[in-house]
Amino acid sequence: MSTSKTLFITGVSSGFGKALAQQALAAGHTVIGTLRDQQALQTFESLSQRAHGVLLDVTDFDTIDAAINQADRTFGPVDVLVNNAGYGHEGVFEESSLDDMRRQFEVNVFGAVAITKAFVPLFRQRRSGHIINITSMGGYITMPGIAYYCGSKFALEGISETLSKELKPFGIFVTAVAPGSFRTDWAGRSMQRSPRQIADYDALFDPIRQAREEKSGKQLGDPVKAAQAMLQLIASDNPPAHLLLGSDALQLVRDKLAQLSAQMDEWEQVTRSTDG
Repeated sequence: MSTSKTLFITGVSSGFGKALAQQALAAGHTVIGTLRDQQALQTFESLSQRAHGVLLDVTDFDTIDAAINQADRTFGPVDVLVNNAGYGHEGVFEESSLDDMRRQFEVNVFGAVAITKAFVPLFRQRRSGHIINITSMGGYITMPGIAYYCGSKFALEGISETLSKELKPFGIFVTAVAPGSFRTDWAGRSMQRSPRQIADYDALFDPIRQAREEKSGKQLGDPVKAAQAMLQLIASDNPPAHLLLGSDALQLVRDKLAQLSAQMDEWEQVTRSTDG
């Protein structure tokens, strides 16, 4: 990379956050990473003199502004914010509690929004900055058993795209990065699973849950290559509002758009019939 930048990445202890932090440091960037315990912070800071840890839980909303402002003053100024912290909830809709949904949205949506809100004034005053929100192909396509997860990622996609339009006049870019299946902990220890209760769903959902568990760690996508793709993204002078990662995501989203287009054509007459 020709120009070194300072990245603020949430959740650098595993998954995409860990891979991106390591690749960014290797490329000469400075990384401020959030972690949730002191031991993980020390491990992270041992990677490089340019690795700076911040103890922060993205759902501890009352502490976010102060922590980010201090990190920006001490280790910054931050050029790129990467909202990576998140997890997957898996469970049949009827079997999944409202508390499960609330927790999913607290981390994946409210956490990302709270972190972003702390950075937007800094970026706006500097008339520069890049916000990257790690969403998912599950922010475009859906599968049985991940309604709350898909809902959270659909929400973050919509917020990201709207924010990109609001911040463009200030020279600030916002990109929603939507990975497909990657070899991270998403489907493993990081996933929260609601217990099975209703036999009617066995035939539909049990094979899906089993396949997801068996596939964990063997997915198509390489997190290191995802990190390298994100480094290309932050080096761009004109980054896109949306970026898919992985050929599986590309195919599934293209299929979804084709189905949506066909459905729109089929119901076009009804759609148009409501005009006054």
